[in-house]
Amino acid sequence: MRQRVVRVAVTAVLVALVLLAIPLGLAIKSYFFAHQREALERDALAGAVRVSPDFTTGDPVELPTPAAGEHLGLYDAGPRLKTGAGPQSGDRAVQQALAAAAVRSQTGSDLVIAVPVSHNEQVIGVVRASAPAGAVWNRVLAGWGALLGVALLALAVAILVARHQARVLAAPLEDLSRQCRAVTDGDLTARARPSPINEIDQVARTHNDMLQSLSELLQHEKNFTANASHQLRTPLTGLQLTLETALAQDDSRLRPAVEEALASTRHLHQTVEDVLRLTRTVRQPAAATAGEPVGRILDDLASRWHGLFADDGRRLECAAPEATAQALIPGRAVTQILDILLDNARLHGRGTVEVTVRDFEDALAFDVSDEGTLDIAPAELFTRGHTTGPGEGIGLSLAQDLAGALDGRLSLASHAPTRFTLLVPLGLPGDDSRRPAAGSRP
Repeated sequence: MRQRVVRVAVTAVLVALVLLAIPLGLAIKSYFFAHQREALERDALAGAVRVSPDFTTGDPVELPTPAAGEHLGLYDAGPRLKTGAGPQSGDRAVQQALAAAAVRSQTGSDLVIAVPVSHNEQVIGVVRASAPAGAVWNRVLAGWGALLGVALLALAVAILVARHQARVLAAPLEDLSRQCRAVTDGDLTARARPSPINEIDQVARTHNDMLQSLSELLQHEKNFTANASHQLRTPLTGLQLTLETALAQDDSRLRPAVEEALASTRHLHQTVEDVLRLTRTVRQPAAATAGEPVGRILDDLASRWHGLFADDGRRLECAAPEATAQALIPGRAVTQILDILLDNARLHGRGTVEVTVRDFEDALAFDVSDEGTLDIAPAELFTRGHTTGPGEGIGLSLAQDLAGALDGRLSLASHAPTRFTLLVPLGLPGDDSRRPAAGSRP
């Protein structure tokens, strides 16, 4: 921006200087030439006054001393030079002056003024004054040089003023840009400073007000999440302790139900912890989280969802190749995403639901498919609050956020039949610690 402001200012000054300098330069030239002609005419008139009628009979004439560089001569009607300096035979200007009219002309490289000398209404002679035009041009060039110097001085001053103004204009905008970058980097306390320029100061105030409202909104969201998690964690912990106490009792009839309820509460407790972790500003990368084998995740998934699908008269099939069953992945987050996809398939899909795993060397793809049809744009599908049936439209959006926290990706792979694909990276490139050795079995 600074360079642009300086460029605009310098361009404006250059245009103004050109528009002023050209007519001023022509005026300087006209002034010096007119001044020289006037000086010659005064000298010629002064000489004509001193000429007596008897100069034709040999009476001497004393002409005034001309200025340096000028020539003054007296010619008779011949026209021949009688006294002074000039060509021996009168030139065209002298011949024209014999017609009783003063003549201004330029002969060769000289400026010439010829003034007639009259007696009894007859022209008896001509006073000729001349000066070299080169001397006048020297003064014109000196004037033009002075004009150029003034123009360069004005241009230099304009550049200095433009650079100062550019700094004044750009400084608050640069400060606002730094504050925006700080906010982008996560510093919500950054605020733009006031500016002496009203328009920029208004933008800074609007930016600060917007950031303040955004900070308050985010703080409310964090507080709500923390409060909800705290309020859920306490009764879940109490329920978990009660179930563990009941499990310690020697009652074979209640033991399976208590074990299942205890597993569900532990899973619900972990879900609350995972959702709370997702709301934090700093997220733990997938490569640094504790890994669980793919086979164990699928077995746990099948045990928890098989009964729900069976109650609806539908089948759930979970399968993974032997080569990937022992691959380690962030189990908690992946389980949360698969739970959301299975719940979505149970509510909105139909027929058999399949969970399969594909190996892509540095990543695993989890496919969750059913026999239903989904006719909706993927962008709307993952928009929070958008749903095609029962529900709040939060699950798929949350699943996509969880996948992003894993450096993975969740997408709709097929509309008919419906198939979602979760891509989960296997640690850092070149890191084989999360992949089982060849020939290992689940």
